[in-house]
Amino acid sequence: MITTIEITEQRRGRAFRGAITGHLIEWYDYGVYGFLAVYIGKLFFPDNGDGTQLLSSFAVFALSFFIRPLGGLFFGPMADRIGRKRTLVLVMIVMFGATFMIGVLPTYASVGFLAPVLLIVARCAQGFSAGGEIGTTTSFIAEYAGPGRRGYSTSWLMVTAVLGLLLGGLVANGLIAGLGDDAMLSWGWRIPFLIAGPLGVIALYIRLKIEDSPEFEALATSGNESKAPLREVWQWRRAIALIFCIITLHASLFYLVLTYSSTYMSENLGFDKMSRLLLVFLACLVMAVVMPFGGRFTDRHGRRGLLLVSGVLATFATIWFFQAAHDATPWSFLAPLLAVSALVGLYASSTYATMSDLLPTRVRSTGIAVAYNLPVALFGGSAPLISAWLVDKTGDIASPWYFYVATCLLSIGGLIALRDSDFERATVESPALAETAA
Repeated sequence: MITTIEITEQRRGRAFRGAITGHLIEWYDYGVYGFLAVYIGKLFFPDNGDGTQLLSSFAVFALSFFIRPLGGLFFGPMADRIGRKRTLVLVMIVMFGATFMIGVLPTYASVGFLAPVLLIVARCAQGFSAGGEIGTTTSFIAEYAGPGRRGYSTSWLMVTAVLGLLLGGLVANGLIAGLGDDAMLSWGWRIPFLIAGPLGVIALYIRLKIEDSPEFEALATSGNESKAPLREVWQWRRAIALIFCIITLHASLFYLVLTYSSTYMSENLGFDKMSRLLLVFLACLVMAVVMPFGGRFTDRHGRRGLLLVSGVLATFATIWFFQAAHDATPWSFLAPLLAVSALVGLYASSTYATMSDLLPTRVRSTGIAVAYNLPVALFGGSAPLISAWLVDKTGDIASPWYFYVATCLLSIGGLIALRDSDFERATVESPALAETAA
């Protein structure tokens, strides 16, 4: 049965602006911490030598990712029961509130061990929010886009995530370059977190103006929305397992480029501040530019082929990235960094659309929240910590490539197992919408 939902260009534009603006602020908030990890370590943890402050800072970074599945389990079913819009509003409030909180926290020098405890609470709140953001926003955008446009439309969520992290990096690294280490350690580190307050209020206002997705409205109108999405989603175990595998490469290499690479170039390669800022900016720019092209390509030619080819090439590029680190200069390191960035951009351009295509509307937000957040917690948030630990234990700055290549191989295995019938099953069980323009 076809449900007619009037989707004007004005309504679609308002929906995309609300989702994208909030997503930008979410990822700005989440990314700032990664770029300031060195300062956070020095300010919030005791110095026991042997790089423990940096490792402690990355451990808190990783911990927030392990909270993400809990946030997904809370917000994902909520979005499938009460709608995408109201869930997106709640997620936004939690995220920018937690980020602003970090900006006013006392440091270890002021309150001792209470400082890292408060930092952990704030980071866990960020992780809880981020766990709900992905499934809800992806479902929202995919359902507004409709079949045949999901790759291109959801690729802009990834572009926005990159731009949000880039914005956080530009603010953080710009302050570092302009103020210097002493001022950053004294008070400058707070500024990027405090900015989240006014930015979050603006994004919240925009999200309050959006309408729910047409597919969810069709379900709600017919009374067919899921009453127990967390229980129902396990009928889609194969889809969840496939998404889990496909996302591992996305998770590990995405955070390699956008968060860990800056610290890696500083702590292990000895690059100066301006070189790091330029390299990270170029990497983010390349990644963001290729994403819409990858999304459009998979709308026309299918998801699996591009994901498989870019995944294999990204595996080899990652090995090059770490092997090139020996005696690297900013100039010699540019090519492997951009190669990884471009290939991760192509790969990540279609992962959100693939998740949306593999799950029906009734449990889409819950399914994505479960299947996406687990590999991101295991292989994304822990990537900087595992990388720093490997370098510390082996003394070899190239040693992290073992971890990243293992995640790539898991994704390649999932893509090999992916079948057309996996997509067809979800399509049959989602409402068909006849779109009208006004």
